[in-house]
Amino acid sequence: MSKINTDTYTGASFSLQNKLARVVWGVVYVLFFRFSPRPLHAWRSFLLRLFGASVGKNVHVYPGVKIWAPWNLTLEDECGVGSGAILYSQGQITLGKRSIVSQGAYICTGSHDYTKIGHPLITAPITVEAHAWIAAEAFVHPGVTIGEGAVIGARSVVIKNMEPWMVCAGNPCKALKQRIITDQTTPKQN
Repeated sequence: MSKINTDTYTGASFSLQNKLARVVWGVVYVLFFRFSPRPLHAWRSFLLRLFGASVGKNVHVYPGVKIWAPWNLTLEDECGVGSGAILYSQGQITLGKRSIVSQGAYICTGSHDYTKIGHPLITAPITVEAHAWIAAEAFVHPGVTIGEGAVIGARSVVIKNMEPWMVCAGNPCKALKQRIITDQTTPKQN
């Protein structure tokens, strides 16, 4: 569903259809998602699929996750999203296989173009590749890709793409060192 207005002072950024879909999702979220028992991951995956999300096998989305628009989500096999995380999916969010978004992290695909007088909404997709981990209370800016196996430290602010298999942290977030896997049961690094 697309944005319909380039001047946020004179009207809404999204269509009536989008708004109505979000109202219905909000009711379902409160009644059936938010207060569902923690172990019922399959139930929450079902609800997300019902609202257009692409959800893989064994996905763990906890009940306290806030989701703006499920139809803009792709959740690949075995990924996890902790309670209190916010998936502000005005644009597409993709979480790769076995990726993790920890509690309180904010994955934000929308912002406003401050260079235009109408301050129009702009969106850009966010991709978290396989085996990456976004730690607690990190913020990920629109248009960012978190590379495969990267670790984003707690409370980091990610404003640009992060390289694969790196440990990254800070404000702004930057690569600190290579992530080395010592367990033989995990995927090999390239």
